[in-house]
Amino acid sequence: MEGGDDSGAAAPPLPNLTPRHRQLIPTPCGPIKPCSELSFPVKIYFCVTILSLLSVIGLTIETLVRQTEEDFTISLIQLVGVVFCVYYVTRGILQENRQELIVFVLSILLVMFRSIVNFTVLSAEQKPKLLARFILILLVGSFDVICAIILIQSQSMMAFRVGGALESLQSQYFMLNLCFSMLTFDLQAQLCLCILLISLHEITLLHNIISATGVLWACLKVTISIIAILKELKPLVWIFLSQNIPEVVYLVYLLYTVIREWGKGNSYTLEAAFITGSCISVAIKSVLFWALTHVYRSFGQGLRERMFSSYGRIDDS
Repeated sequence: MEGGDDSGAAAPPLPNLTPRHRQLIPTPCGPIKPCSELSFPVKIYFCVTILSLLSVIGLTIETLVRQTEEDFTISLIQLVGVVFCVYYVTRGILQENRQELIVFVLSILLVMFRSIVNFTVLSAEQKPKLLARFILILLVGSFDVICAIILIQSQSMMAFRVGGALESLQSQYFMLNLCFSMLTFDLQAQLCLCILLISLHEITLLHNIISATGVLWACLKVTISIIAILKELKPLVWIFLSQNIPEVVYLVYLLYTVIREWGKGNSYTLEAAFITGSCISVAIKSVLFWALTHVYRSFGQGLRERMFSSYGRIDDS
């Protein structure tokens, strides 16, 4: 009886609210899982996807040297997209990042769509030579897309492992992750727009110089934003926001120029791609500013310490 009273009087254990990320690997964009935590099917998918992307990069580089100017521009944009896909699928799997897996799926679908278009316009003599490559791209692309969709629908535990059981910190981690993803999407969109701008015949040499400078500007802007978020430096956040103002103004001017010159060339492909890319870029910036506003308001609430302090990678100076 006494033993029963002692067990009944014992206090219940306190809930463990500390983040469970001791086994995670620190990176500038937040902790990621080690490959040892991945299941065997996911490891196989990861390896196959990386190899397939590297193969697409090689094929794209091979075809760049023997294409017309318009096709060269589209292939170069595809090359940039596939290079970013390597980053998307790596971070999507190791960090359980759904939004980057979604963009990865869309990018692969675009590559498959372009392969279908290119194959359909081939002559009857060329189709047998490229049939095996065409079928392989479709099969591997379909495999990548289906497996990525399965991963997107699977349960993610990274927010709990990093933020602990506190829902507020889990929400902050989600917004931080979304902010990093939007920064990557914005960088890719800017690089593609610079390629399109240089390829437009109606644009002057001055615009080409500005476009080349825009690549360095985009990299500098992303660097400043990452430092601002990781260090929780509010002045740098305002500097980053101010860097986007001339971009948006110049983008509006370029849209006006392209629309005014619409129809004067033999093809509308690059012009239509530039207008579409500009709209996508504005949409990305809108989501980025919204996510960055939430991250800005969460500065000093403990997420930075939970993500990085245990690793000793970020000091308080």
